Amino acid sequence: MSYIAVIGAGSWGTTLASLLVEKGYDVSLWAREKDVADEIKDKCRNSIYLPDVPLPAGLKATSSIEEAVKKSRYILNVVPTQFTRSVFQEAVRYISGDAVMISASKGIEHGSLLLVSDILSELTGRPVAALSGPSFAKEVIRKLPTAVTLAAADIDTGLLLQEIFNTGYFRVYTHTDIIGVEMGGALKNVVAIASGICDGLGLGHSARAAVITRGLVEISRLGKVMGADPTTFSGLSGLGDLVLTCTGPLSRNYSVGVSLGKGMKLKEILSSTRSVAEGVATSHSAFELAHKKGVEMPIVEQVYEVLYRDKDPETAVLSLMNRALKSEF
Repeated sequence: MSYIAVIGAGSWGTTLASLLVEKGYDVSLWAREKDVADEIKDKCRNSIYLPDVPLPAGLKATSSIEEAVKKSRYILNVVPTQFTRSVFQEAVRYISGDAVMISASKGIEHGSLLLVSDILSELTGRPVAALSGPSFAKEVIRKLPTAVTLAAADIDTGLLLQEIFNTGYFRVYTHTDIIGVEMGGALKNVVAIASGICDGLGLGHSARAAVITRGLVEISRLGKVMGADPTTFSGLSGLGDLVLTCTGPLSRNYSVGVSLGKGMKLKEILSSTRSVAEGVATSHSAFELAHKKGVEMPIVEQVYEVLYRDKDPETAVLSLMNRALKSEF
């Protein structure tokens, strides 16, 4: 079977690597931390990111990026967005010219305001597919039913990757709208922080429903300006992922929001975990991108104000509720 490198051994990377190994693929999982790679390799465990979960015996792990990618036909990126460039700047010298690139990371890079597929394409010169949708690693690793979207510009590549990733419990749909799939995956994390803030403040289910619905409007607005197909946001990588991330306690971004709503400071929240809540960094990039494109995104703006200007969460909610009245559509 084809050799696959999974770059990033957090909970999602480890889960996808395990899924592929169990399908019979020869998989090498790269971890930045040598202790994580050694534990996966020697004990079939990743106690930091997936505690108490046995991993398949055939899963290889390494902290050498050269070893991970040098003979890979398929390379799956699961590195947090803000670290993707530095990792692949090192990896690119070892990547073959015909490698198929896939990204399962969700975010917008600081400064450049690029999506992950754009970063990888810029560095490798290869087209990049995107895997996204409503999926918690801790549920997928337990083989609970999950459906996601695989977007690839080339239809044949999309069909090939669909077969590689699809299982009896992990259903993969194809799509060609890479921008829409990635925008939905990136921006839903910002809205999830807002949803968590509402729950942390005890504002009730009605407030959360409003945040999810109006958040989807904001995602669609910016996505359309970026060149996405608006119908993409009604699918798994849009509405599906948004609902899951805004309501599920396994969501890191939602949990960050809950803690903020309860009065904790961001620095304190982030120092308590090694896992990355992508929405924290993406809120900054999304705020800048919205201003650059002239797109109104009030929820994103208020999340940015809470995270980066220390705005009181209750005051942020009042700012949203007291905006000028308008028609919904």
